Amino acid sequence: QVQVVESGGGLVQAGGSLRLSCAASGRTLRNAAMGWFRQAPGKTREFVSAIRWNGDMTYYADSVKGRFTISRDNAENTVYLQMSSLKPEDTAVYYCAAQAVDRIAIRTAGAYDVWGQGTQVTVSS
Repeated sequence: QVQVVESGGGLVQAGGSLRLSCAASGRTLRNAAMGWFRQAPGKTREFVSAIRWNGDMTYYADSVKGRFTISRDNAENTVYLQMSSLKPEDTAVYYCAAQAVDRIAIRTAGAYDVWGQGTQVTVSS
């Protein structure tokens, strides 16, 4: 059974940077798209970014485009989310998710089969 575990969250000042990591175990995810979602208090979970299995296709929410970069290391079964120029509105629990099979849909939570427990990112003003 596949599991994904996020790490790298924390407290940072506005304008700062953080790098989140998502490590997959249990089965190779080389052929699966992986994504990041976030959920702020009182809000619904929202798409942040995703990457296809070969890394050639990446996707971003408009709110993070130009500030966040997603990448993956298939040899290490790990996906990264480099977050820069962070804003207080980026504060949320960030979740890593993986598709068990390749799907066209990539921006919706329902397209993912495996979820991590989340890591808190707090950006102070």
